[in-house]
Amino acid sequence: MKTIRIFSIAMATALLLAACTPKDNTSLPRGNATPEQAAAFETWLQAEADAGQTIHSAMLLQHGKVIAERWLNGADKDSAHVMHSVSKTFTSIAVGFAISEGLMSLDDHLVDFFPEKVTGNLSANLRAITVRDLLTMSCGHESEHTNEIRYGEAPDWVAEFLKYPVEHQPGTYFCYNTIGTYMLSAIVTKVTGEKIVDYLEPRLWQPLGIEKPYWKECPKGINFGGWGLYLKTEDMARAGQTMLDGGKWHGKQVIPADWVEEMSKAQMDNRPENYDPANDPNPDWHQGYCYQMWRCRHNAFRADGAYGQYIIVMPDKDAVMAVTAEVENMQTEIALIWNCILPVL
Repeated sequence: MKTIRIFSIAMATALLLAACTPKDNTSLPRGNATPEQAAAFETWLQAEADAGQTIHSAMLLQHGKVIAERWLNGADKDSAHVMHSVSKTFTSIAVGFAISEGLMSLDDHLVDFFPEKVTGNLSANLRAITVRDLLTMSCGHESEHTNEIRYGEAPDWVAEFLKYPVEHQPGTYFCYNTIGTYMLSAIVTKVTGEKIVDYLEPRLWQPLGIEKPYWKECPKGINFGGWGLYLKTEDMARAGQTMLDGGKWHGKQVIPADWVEEMSKAQMDNRPENYDPANDPNPDWHQGYCYQMWRCRHNAFRADGAYGQYIIVMPDKDAVMAVTAEVENMQTEIALIWNCILPVL
């Protein structure tokens, strides 16, 4: 009987340990916020509401653990949310994978990927556009042509992009250019033979435990790249934590470390001429542009989408914040994060 009892205790212990051990390495562990952090999170939510900002969800991580999370205003944790331009960061990640696999390089020229789509005389500036220029929003256009192409009747968006004049020498002039990100998606599709949402499936989605997301496509079946991706809030947080950890997820290198370093540092000066930081109403948009990400104040960087979608990575605080929203003033939204959340991290 004594032997049986010892065996039973051992078995019970083993079963308990098995039950407490995660069945995979894809989950985000939960931790406990300090009283000050919990209060600050509530203060931030109220401050956003008082400012007329509609927050749909927020997830705050520190030291790799979720310490606060909330879904509100009709949102829920199991539903994917439109990312708008947060999509651009995932296109950049796809470019990084393709470069690491030797399929393309930063200095490859745009027109060399699509020689059959170039019509008429090829200008020197158009010929000069590189992958790097597309990543840094400096492909040389005076203004972007996204809506003209997106809502126009031409079925071939690549060919349409190549028709527009390139007024500036590529690499010298910052112009936020969403259709330029679409061209990056088209390039990755050309060199891999896959839509980027499919190309990322074994490289990013599966390793991070993200169910393959929906990503809108152009008439030719190319993912929009610059917009149109749908993710859940925790999916955003997982990606942010991976970038915070230099491309590692649960200790395994997922995104190449050198790409995470390059894509998150300032690559392009995006300050307007005669910039005056003391009178800037949008200071978090003038800290430098990365590879399809933005630098922020407080040595942070972010994926950024219209109407308040954010993945904010704060290396100095070992923290990540993912937010979905429907706001009019994105500077107010992020400023309230700095005012309410940052001091308690």
